[in-house]
Amino acid sequence: MRRLLPAILIFLAIGPVPGARMRFPVPDESQQARAIAIDFAAQTSGTLRFVRGWHLVSPNSHFGGFSALARMGPGRYQLVGDNGYWVRMDFGGGDRLRAVRIGRIPTPEGRPRRKTMVDTEAMTFDPATGESRVALEGINEVWRFDAALTRVASRNHLPDWPGNRGPEAMAHIAGGRTVIFSEDASDDPRGRQALLFADDPAAPGAKPLRFFYDAEGKGNVSDAAPLPDGRILLVHRKLGFDPFFTTILAIVDPADIRKDAVVRSVPIGRVPRPLADNFEGAAVALENGRTRLWLVSDNNFNSWQRSLLLEFDLVGLPPRKTDSKKAAP
Repeated sequence: MRRLLPAILIFLAIGPVPGARMRFPVPDESQQARAIAIDFAAQTSGTLRFVRGWHLVSPNSHFGGFSALARMGPGRYQLVGDNGYWVRMDFGGGDRLRAVRIGRIPTPEGRPRRKTMVDTEAMTFDPATGESRVALEGINEVWRFDAALTRVASRNHLPDWPGNRGPEAMAHIAGGRTVIFSEDASDDPRGRQALLFADDPAAPGAKPLRFFYDAEGKGNVSDAAPLPDGRILLVHRKLGFDPFFTTILAIVDPADIRKDAVVRSVPIGRVPRPLADNFEGAAVALENGRTRLWLVSDNNFNSWQRSLLLEFDLVGLPPRKTDSKKAAP
């Protein structure tokens, strides 16, 4: 019964269910979108201080289902959906959307374009080269794209995690390393499986170090992003009834990662209830001297869900354990 209840909630979340109208694809490839500002009084939840947010809408039939987010520069964002389409948005440094481009991710030559082939769940962006790396849950692979998102430059196979429980979160961290968290590859009592790559995870044949992540009841990991101090921000999605989605944020220290070690996180807050939704993408950057967090939600192409892009300040983060030891008398 414990496994049945989450399965029922996930089914309700992604539909179709009575009263949940699906936006089935229609032949609309228009390059248009709007960012409707969210009228929400600033609130603080733990270390999260709401700055601003938008409800993203577009007539393009492939717009939505966002499961990964990258900040390309001030006011510029790259979003990827689990339907295999990407969106690049430019706010021009302000609150209004100035430009948008929508396209589909390429697939390796000769590969069919099935849902499982393009089920993108996580992404990193390299500002130095413009290249993107994506983790695909349906086939347990990581692909590296060129800067124009027109070619798969390299790809690598991950461990054969169970379907729909594979790579869900990915972050590029200090030392050129990359960490990948599974959504729920948890056939081990120590926790969900995760991987640490010493170098490019999309390099053919690259072998990772395996460790385990114990979420301690926070829910499934839906994305990860590096913090300026070298730690990793984790976004957790917990399903319930009221609210349906709870987004819990926590921090992991890469110093705790060892082969087959069990790693735990420190909770730092959650998305305020009025903004609760299915958040699956995260990005963090220093902007104007502040640590900024951006979150994007996956609407699953359901009429009752939204594509939200929210911006927060992270304030009063707990110190690293090593920093605490240095500060101790």
